Amino acid sequence: MNAEDMPRKRTEIVEEPFEIQFPQRERERDEIEQDEEWCEVRLAGQRRQIRFHDYSELYAWRGLYEQLFYDELECDSPRTVCGLLSEQLDSEGIDATELRVFDVGAGNGMVGEQLAAIRVGSVVGVDIIQAAAEATDRDRPDVYEDYFVLDLTDIPQDALEDLQGRRFNCMTTVAALGFGDIPTDAFAAAFNLVEDGGHVAFNIKEDFMAHADDSGFSALIRHALEDGTIELERDRRYRHRLSVTGEPLYYMAMVGEKRRDLG
Repeated sequence: MNAEDMPRKRTEIVEEPFEIQFPQRERERDEIEQDEEWCEVRLAGQRRQIRFHDYSELYAWRGLYEQLFYDELECDSPRTVCGLLSEQLDSEGIDATELRVFDVGAGNGMVGEQLAAIRVGSVVGVDIIQAAAEATDRDRPDVYEDYFVLDLTDIPQDALEDLQGRRFNCMTTVAALGFGDIPTDAFAAAFNLVEDGGHVAFNIKEDFMAHADDSGFSALIRHALEDGTIELERDRRYRHRLSVTGEPLYYMAMVGEKRRDLG
C-alpha cells in the first residue's frame, strides 16, 4: 500500500467540534518556536490556554487532540510514515502480517490505527504518559495488543523481560523526536529491543537533520546512518502539518533496516 492510498481522515470520535482559536496567528513565523505553540479552547464553558506539548491536557478531552492537529493543522505524519513503511515492505515482498511492531511514543493510538490499516501482525505501544494509555483505551481499545506506560530509560526488570520476549522486528516512532518528548537514551533502549534485520520507521523535523550539531537526535540519527547501524532504505520530505501561523512545517520520514544495536 502506497502512502497516497492510506486513509487520510482520522476516526471520528466526537459529534460536536471544540471551539479552538489561535491568538498567535497574526505573529511572524520566526517569533514562535514549534514547541512553544499554544491555542485557546473552550472546555466546560471556560476558555483555557493549552500548549501543544501539554499532552495530558489534550488527551483528557475526547477528540480534542485529533481536531487540533489533524483537522485544524492538517497533520499527515502517521499516514505518511506508515505508508512509507508499507511501500518498503511491498518492495521487499514482505507480508505486513509478519511484523511485530513496537510503537514508541504511542500517544493516543493514531499511529497504531494506521499500522492496523496496513494489517501488521501485532502492535505493542509504549508511552511515558498515563493519560496517553487512558486515551487509547477510551478511543482505540482494539488497536494495540498491549500498551506499556513506562520510562524507557529506566525499564523495570519484569517489563524488560516481557518486551524482550515480544521479539519485535519493527519499531515506529512518529512526531516524538527532537523536542525532548523522547530522550535519545530512551530511543536507543527501544531501538535495541528490535531484532537485527528489523525495520525502523520514524520522522524528524527537516531542520534538525540540517543542523550540524553533535548532540540530540540529529546527531544520533546521522551517526547511526553513517556508521551503518541503520541502513536507510527509503525517505521522503513532506509537510508534517501547519504551524500555528499557517506556515508549512516540513519533516523527513525515514524507513531503515536495523543492522546492530545502538551503543
